This record gives sequence, structure tokens and C-alpha cells, in this order.
Amino acid sequence: MGPDPAAGLAVPALVDHHCHGVVAAELADDALAGLLTESDRPPAPGCSPFDSALGLAVRRWCPPALGLPAHAPAAVYLARRRELGAAEATRRLLAAARLDTCLVDTGLTAAAGHALLPPSELAEAAGALVREVVRLETVAEAVPAGAGDWPRAVAEALAAAATGAVAVKSVLAYRHGLAVPAERPARAAVVAAAGARLRAGRTRLTDPVLLHHLLWTAVDVCAELRLPLQLHTGFGDPDLDLHRADPSLLADFVRAAEPGGVPLVLLHGYPYHRQAGWLAQAFPTVYTDLGLTASYTGPRVAAVLGEMLELAPFGKLLFSTDAYGLPELFLVGAEQFRHGLGAVLADWQADGACSAADARRIAERIAADNARRLYAL
Repeated sequence: MGPDPAAGLAVPALVDHHCHGVVAAELADDALAGLLTESDRPPAPGCSPFDSALGLAVRRWCPPALGLPAHAPAAVYLARRRELGAAEATRRLLAAARLDTCLVDTGLTAAAGHALLPPSELAEAAGALVREVVRLETVAEAVPAGAGDWPRAVAEALAAAATGAVAVKSVLAYRHGLAVPAERPARAAVVAAAGARLRAGRTRLTDPVLLHHLLWTAVDVCAELRLPLQLHTGFGDPDLDLHRADPSLLADFVRAAEPGGVPLVLLHGYPYHRQAGWLAQAFPTVYTDLGLTASYTGPRVAAVLGEMLELAPFGKLLFSTDAYGLPELFLVGAEQFRHGLGAVLADWQADGACSAADARRIAERIAADNARRLYAL
């Protein structure tokens, strides 16, 4: 029997290969709603983040975990959440996601002005194994070395931070965009740029020479430690210029880095998810996921996931929620994925495109097996 899209995808486990921590504190209603959008601005008058495809998905999947019927109005849901308290609501929502393993990007430590649960407490609340993903730019920005020592100091700091982690992640797309030259920056140019940054007293890394050097440093460290390198691609908050986050801009870098064999994992992708699928199909070192796109596209999740599967090899597409701040986003991401992939595979079986055995194998690979292989879990 093929997967039932109404019941969700029947797989034994989900490995969330890219996510963040959650806020354990009580949140005001507007602060909670603010975490249902990538925008860091207040909503327009008369608008609410709940009135969106993601808002519909939250109201579909989350109320039953708190003892309410699906599609409960937002006000009713928020009142029930307050009644239970943040700790109990967090526990219930994370447990309902039924996650086996979470790979947590520790580069973010707060949301809506509140601290995120550290990985150990997230693991306890979710009942899941939690492993760390080191954020490249966060490590580099903490390096206090002078200009001449900066290249060496950054490499040593990254190697130390990544030892024991399962991956390194870059947010280069936010800082300058993904058009990375195939050539490594010359050391003299790196030292000069580091000196200029030091004199200016800047902490945030935005200089393209330093960012590109840093990315190549990550390739070297990942090759030594046998770790994948994750890269944010596609949409995000207003700090990002969307056209610069098209993953196809990475093609020159992918070709240049290919001999080192470091897996490059393209996160999110939307609305360039088809480009990400092409890169994963064309280059052996490239992997991709749908990430938070599965949550944000709500009722369209099956269509978008189907578009990724047009080209992305089944062994190179991974599941993630990219949940951040709210435990709701873990549950929504997991259920949207189960439902969306279940619907896609049910349609394929009905059309005669694959067998039930094929569907089970594809589902298990994307849900968990690809991540276990890639991250040596």
C-alpha cells in the first residue's frame, strides 16, 4: 500500500539536519506571531503573520498537540498555549514532531529578545539526539588576532570549534552573496582586508575578500575533519538581497572546490529550489534540502517538493525544519514534510511512476538515511 498523504508519511524516524534552538520563556502574542515570518519588521496595519500559508500550517498541525482541534483560531490557540505555560507547550510540541536527531546551528543564541535553549536542554525537551553545527562567520568574528595573524588564527579557531561537530555552516549569502570566485584570495589581499577591518573596529564580517578566504578556510578544515559544509541559499530575512542568494551563483566555487571532495549542502533554496536541484544533480559533492520552505509554503508544500524532486537525486535531498525560536516550527516542519512527501509519492504510485517499495525507499532516504550517511551519524 502506498503512503497516505492524509495520514502523513510513515517513516521510522526523521533526522532534522538543520535547525536552531527554541525560546523556553513565555512570549507575548505579538512576539510569538513575529517568529512566524522571516521579516524583522512589525506587520502592516490590519495584517498578522497568522494570516499566511505558514500561519495556516501552524493552525493545522499544532493545536492537536495542545489538546485543541485542528484549525483552532489563532486567538484560541494562543490562549491555550498561555494556559499550559511555555515549558509544557514546548515539551508537547517538540514531542509531537517525533524527531530522532537534530543537527543544531549554534550560531544563533536568542530570538524575540529571549535566550534559546542550549543543545542539551533542547535534546531533553525533544527526546532527540542533538549534535552541533558550527557557524563559520560566528567563529571568525570572535577571533581577536591582528591583521597579520588573522588567516592563521581563523583557521586554528575554526578547526578547534569544529572538532566534535557534525558540520560547518556559512551565511555568506547574507553578508555579500553567493557569487564566489573560483580563485582563492591572495594572502596579501586577505591581510590588507583584515587590517582595514581591525582599524575600523568592525565586528561583523562583510568584506568579500575576508568572506571568500573564510569559505576556503572552511573547505580546508572540513576536508581535514571530514565534515560537510552547509550554505544558506534562497530566501531569508530583510538583511539578505534575494537575487544574490541564488545557489546557481555558486557554480564556479563548486567546480573549484570539487577536487577536495567536501560535501556542500545547499539549505532552503526557495525560490531557487530548482537551481539547487540542478546543482545536486550535476555535481557529486552537492546536496540540498527544502528546509523552512516546506513550512512557509503551507498548502503548496507538495508542489514545491515535487519541483525539487524533478532533478535532485533521491540520495542527495535531505529533510530539515530550519526551526528557530518556536517549537511550533519543529512540529510544522516535520508534519509538512511527512504530508508533502507522502502526497508526492502517492501521486507517483497512482500514476505508475514508482512502486510501493520504491516510495518507501525514497521516503526513508530523504527522511533520515541520507543525513545519517552524509554526517556519519
